[in-house]
Amino acid sequence: MERRQAVWNPWHGCHKISEGCRHCYVYRQDAMFGAGDSSRVVRNADFDLPVRRGRSGRYKIPPGTFVVTCLTSDFFVEEADAWRDEAWAMIRHRSDCMFLIITKRIDRLRESLPDDWGDGYPNVVIGCTCENQERTDYRMPIFLDAPVLNKIVICEPLLERIDIGRYLTDAIDCMYVGGESGTDARVCDYEWVLGLRRQCAEAGVGFRFKQTGACFRKDGRIFRIPRNKQHSQAKRAGIDIPSKLKNL
Repeated sequence: MERRQAVWNPWHGCHKISEGCRHCYVYRQDAMFGAGDSSRVVRNADFDLPVRRGRSGRYKIPPGTFVVTCLTSDFFVEEADAWRDEAWAMIRHRSDCMFLIITKRIDRLRESLPDDWGDGYPNVVIGCTCENQERTDYRMPIFLDAPVLNKIVICEPLLERIDIGRYLTDAIDCMYVGGESGTDARVCDYEWVLGLRRQCAEAGVGFRFKQTGACFRKDGRIFRIPRNKQHSQAKRAGIDIPSKLKNL
């Protein structure tokens, strides 16, 4: 049975902070549709989506939904500080849903947590992005020390070979790996993907090869993968390792 999923973007826009941001898909989409300055962070009209109800009185996001949060921004971006407490309150209220928050700003997590966070909300998964070795070595010690119940690692876009094994403790539930999308995508090498999988297998951490990216290298050959084939080609590799966290 497929898991019910929804997307919630409480705010839109972000400023670039690392190499993984260089070809950000949000900037590309905004440029395509003439949406203006992508670095300007604005509160969206759907800010209160998790607590909205339809005419029947039921929540528009049904119980049991996996809510992917802040895809067009970063949940911990500085410009959203004034709105975040209200967002946390909605997440806390909707304890019947699981919220996924992926961030490149794990160093802002502690200062951005609500007062009642404790060791973490059970219905929140935090994903820490590690696109290269430099960002891995900076972000992962912070992430491992953070009070989060459900932790995953996001190596997407994967930009180089990464040695991450020393950070894959029992605290990490799963790793997601993928290449970069778009016409200017940098190469993602299958050997890098397999290297991460080996490290996950050795550490007992779940692994998912999410998508190849647009520029994929295998056995020394470069393949240009159309957007509509990137996820299916990754799935065909058959290299996933089940996660300890049932919702992932």
